[in-house]
Amino acid sequence: MILIATVWISLLLLGGGIALDRTLRSIITNNFDEQLEYVQTAMVASAEIGPDGEVFFNRPLGDQRFLEPNSGFYWQISGEGHDDFPSRSLWDRALEVPDNHQDAEPHIYDSNQFGDEQLRVIERAVYLPGSETRWWVIVAQDRGGLDKQLAQTRSTLTKSFALLALGLIVLAALQTLYGLWPLRRVRQAIVQMRTGRKNRVTETLPLEVMPMVDELNALLAHNEKQAEEARRHAGNLAHALKTPLTVVMNAATAKADDLSDTVIREAAVMRRQVDHHLARARAVGRRGQALSVASVWESVEAVERAVTQLYPHVRFDLDGSKKARVAAERQDLDEMLGNLIENAAKYGGGSVFVTIDTGRQAGVEEPKMVEVWVEDDGMGIPEEERQRIFDRGARLDTGKPGTGLGLAIVRDVAEIYDGNVSLDESEDLGGLLVRLQLPRVPDEIEV
Repeated sequence: MILIATVWISLLLLGGGIALDRTLRSIITNNFDEQLEYVQTAMVASAEIGPDGEVFFNRPLGDQRFLEPNSGFYWQISGEGHDDFPSRSLWDRALEVPDNHQDAEPHIYDSNQFGDEQLRVIERAVYLPGSETRWWVIVAQDRGGLDKQLAQTRSTLTKSFALLALGLIVLAALQTLYGLWPLRRVRQAIVQMRTGRKNRVTETLPLEVMPMVDELNALLAHNEKQAEEARRHAGNLAHALKTPLTVVMNAATAKADDLSDTVIREAAVMRRQVDHHLARARAVGRRGQALSVASVWESVEAVERAVTQLYPHVRFDLDGSKKARVAAERQDLDEMLGNLIENAAKYGGGSVFVTIDTGRQAGVEEPKMVEVWVEDDGMGIPEEERQRIFDRGARLDTGKPGTGLGLAIVRDVAEIYDGNVSLDESEDLGGLLVRLQLPRVPDEIEV
C-alpha cells in the first residue's frame, strides 16, 4: 500500500509539476516578450523621417541600457537603400535584417547571431509617414536573464514538489501503518488463541476491522462445532460397537457352540454402525462445498420401496409437493428419511403417512425450510421422553431389535445441514409425528 501510494503520488506530482512548469515558463517568457514589444511600439511612435530621408527619433528612449555598449539591450531601424539607425549599445555590431519575408505584426524569435550571446529578438516591418521605404524596427535583448529566471523558477518548483511528495508519502505511510495497526492486535489475539490463553477475539477494534473479527470468531465457533460433532460421532460409534463387542467377548469366553454365528452377526451390526458414522463424517466434510441438491419426493419414494421389503404389512401414504428440493446430499437425505420411516414402520401400528413441504402455502412467500412430516399410528412417545430419545443408545421399546441410534443420527445429520428434527403427536393417526426441516433450494437455482 505504501509503495502504491508512493508511485501514485509521484506520478501525480510529476504530471502536475510538468504542467505548472510549462505554465510558468509561458508566463515569464510572455512577460519578457511584452517588454520587448513595448519598446518596439515606443520606437515606432517616436520614429520620423528627416529632410534627408533618413529616420530619427523625435524623443529619446528612456532605457539607459541602450546607451551602454554591449549592454545586452539593443535596437535598430533599417530600410533598403538607407543607413542603419542603431542604438549605441550595438557599438560596432548590427542586427540582422530579414530579406525573405515581411512581418506586418511583431515577430519574436531566438537568435545566436552574436555568437556567445543568445538574443531574444522582436522585429516588425512598418511604413513611416513621408516615406515609401519599408522600415524594419528590430529590438533584441540578451536572454541570459530570462533563462536564469526560468532556471530559478524550475529549481524552486522542483524543490517544492519534492518536499510535497516526501510529505505526502510520509503521511500516506503513517496513515497506512495507523490504519493497519489493528491487524497486529488481531494477530496477537490469534497467537493467544493458539497458545490456549483465549478462545475468541474479544478486543474492541475499529469498525473497519470488526467484520473480519466477527467472521474469524464465527470460523472458530464453526470449528468448535465440528470438533464437538466429531466427539459426539466418536461417542456414538463407541456406544454402538460396545454391545456387539461385549456379546462376542462373552460368547468367546464361554466357548459357545454358536460362536462363529455370533461373530458374523455382531460383525454385521458393527459394520452397519461404522457405515452410518462414516456417512455422517462424509456429510460433515461435504458441508460448505459446492451446493448439494436433493429431491425430497424421489428420496421418500426410494426409501418407501426399501422399507416395504422389510415391513410388507405396513401401509404407506405419501402426499405433498413433488418439486421440493433441499440443500443436502441425496445419500444423507436417504439416511435421515430411512431412519424416520423405518422407525415409523417398526414401532407404529401398521400405517405410515409422509407429507412433504407442509409449511409451503399458495400465494405466500416461499419459506426458507422444507418441512417433512412422518406420522404413524403407534403408541407415540410421551412428551417428557421426547428429548431423551435423541440421546445416544436411548430406546423406549427394548423388545424390538435396534441400536438406539436412529433419531440421534437423524438429528446429527440434520444439524450438519443447518436443519433440525422435532417430535410431536400426530393429530390424524394418533401416534408419533416427526418433523424434519432442511434448508430449501429455490426453484430458480439450476444445478
